[in-house]
Amino acid sequence: MLLPAARFSVILMTEIFCAALIAAPLEDRPLSALEERRLEIDRELAQLANYNLNGGVGAIGSRSRGYDTAGQDEWLEVDLGDVVPLDQVVLVPAIRRDGIDGFQADGFPRVFRVRAGTDGDRRGKIVGEFAESDGLLPRIAPVVIPCQGIEASWIRIEASVLSRREFDGKFVFQFSEILAFCGEENVALQKPVRFPGNRERSTAPGWPDSAVVDGFLPYLMVTATGAKSVAFLSSPELGDQPALAIDLGASYPLSRLHLHAVDQSDTVPQTFAGDIGIPPTLRIEGANTADFSDARLLVEWRHDTLYDVGPILMATFPATDCRYVRLVAGRMNRDPALFRSGPPRLGFAEIELFAQGRNVALHKPVTANFRADDAVRSLANLTDGRNFYGTILPIRAWLNQLALRHELERERPIVSAELNRRYARQKTNVARLAGLAAVLACGVVAIVLVNRRRQQRAIAETRKRIAADLHDELGADLHAIGLLSDLALSARAAPERLDDLLRRMRSLSERTGHAARHCTNLLEAGDLHEDLVNDVRRAATRILADLDHHIEFMGEAGLGRLSPRKRIDLLLFYQECLINIIRHSGATRAHTRLSVAEGTATLAVSDNGRGLDGQVPPSLKRRARLLGAEVETGPAETQGARIVLRLKIRRFGFLP
Repeated sequence: MLLPAARFSVILMTEIFCAALIAAPLEDRPLSALEERRLEIDRELAQLANYNLNGGVGAIGSRSRGYDTAGQDEWLEVDLGDVVPLDQVVLVPAIRRDGIDGFQADGFPRVFRVRAGTDGDRRGKIVGEFAESDGLLPRIAPVVIPCQGIEASWIRIEASVLSRREFDGKFVFQFSEILAFCGEENVALQKPVRFPGNRERSTAPGWPDSAVVDGFLPYLMVTATGAKSVAFLSSPELGDQPALAIDLGASYPLSRLHLHAVDQSDTVPQTFAGDIGIPPTLRIEGANTADFSDARLLVEWRHDTLYDVGPILMATFPATDCRYVRLVAGRMNRDPALFRSGPPRLGFAEIELFAQGRNVALHKPVTANFRADDAVRSLANLTDGRNFYGTILPIRAWLNQLALRHELERERPIVSAELNRRYARQKTNVARLAGLAAVLACGVVAIVLVNRRRQQRAIAETRKRIAADLHDELGADLHAIGLLSDLALSARAAPERLDDLLRRMRSLSERTGHAARHCTNLLEAGDLHEDLVNDVRRAATRILADLDHHIEFMGEAGLGRLSPRKRIDLLLFYQECLINIIRHSGATRAHTRLSVAEGTATLAVSDNGRGLDGQVPPSLKRRARLLGAEVETGPAETQGARIVLRLKIRRFGFLP
């Protein structure tokens, strides 16, 4: 078990940590942090004490009279006596059972502040202030208010807005218990309580003014750790003054006593009223000798009504050095009417004796002056540090755990709601992404199909153009061969003329074969004229074989930026120019100049033939239109014709 100082540090750090988590906006946290936070909450909740409101009988608490309106100034002051450094003030709400919503705080103020001060400073300092926006309600957990070690001899709770009590709808100011901790000591226990002198107080049974500091809490201690231990309970044969004695092993300055009542019945309804094992009177004596010859009275406790008992009976007394402690029960057999739960029996779930904030009775031997041989309800169970629900915690640590549980249980659904919202948004985004992916996939397929269609159309157009080239060039050559054949037939009687005709037919046939092979290579080529310069040279050599021709190139590196289709069209345009020279110009010389400058390719073809009269041949216009280029004609520098084609290599930053 942690030492009191270490335990206080752990609790304080937990409070600060929870406050920081609640204040941080969830919207700013990543999804992984929210998921981790929910796991952390679940892990923490599994280790915290839980609520159990089956507290049996006892005084409920203290409350004011009922009002018709919520806006009332009510206050309650606890006189602590000596000036002490306060660490915490704990407000435990009075709790009602709601038929629909279960247990809820009843009459807990909606707007209030907590002051602490000394007799010389009646105004004091505000150690806690709460508005309706702080969301304290609904709750069943205690409210823990850190005091940072402020020096105080009194604490006062001042309310300005009350809440309704359920049974009649009146507005009241009420608490089950008010605790003020200095270290592990509840310095408000059984201290005087003051209320406004001019206000009526409730006179209902179970609501005495002193009940707010009597130490009776509406909870049973149900922790999340430790094995259960069945409470010790004697048989009915006790004798007149049964007693339990504890040997502490050494002398300690005892100042506080906790008696944990026998566990409530686990049946519904309960089989006893809740005071089983608690005698009508109980004397607690301390001594330093085993025979109690030097016994001194520590506490004398009376059980006159059911309002005098609760789950934990707490008592404080002046520090007294003792090694032995004896609990002596009185009046066990005198008035059977007092025992509503059957024959009188003596028993407790745990006996705790505190010296300087530490339970020095833990695991110490207990003896009895009556027969106690029940193997299940053993005397050792009285000091084993456990009850029926697990380990018994210090009161302050227990209440802090209940307060922390409330904050975590309030935070968890908020975190879960934000996670669900994120998951829903993710699901929507995934659906949108899936739809977008489907659209993109369809788009990609459509683009591929369209591109493939365009490629097929481009190939088809290229083939048509090459076929047209075959038709234009080969058709003309074959027609010329036919004419020469007719001339050869008519010149059979003139051998010297026949030889010339046959040589011309042979030359024309070879040229036709070269043209056919060249066009076939265009159809089968995969590179589509990567080297346009060499193709131009080959075309000129093939077509202008009988003419004196000259070719010059300038800036030919820029031709590489032309698309393959443009290169083919440019080559076919050039070939058409050369074929027109051979067929129609009667020229003996030709000149070609291909240059690239400032994003424009310029092809100029000139000859010394008959000229064109300023008209561009239709076949050249058609091929220039396919290129998207401009074509014009004019006279050559000497005589004949000159064809000029201008093609923009770049338009708006894109390749043509």
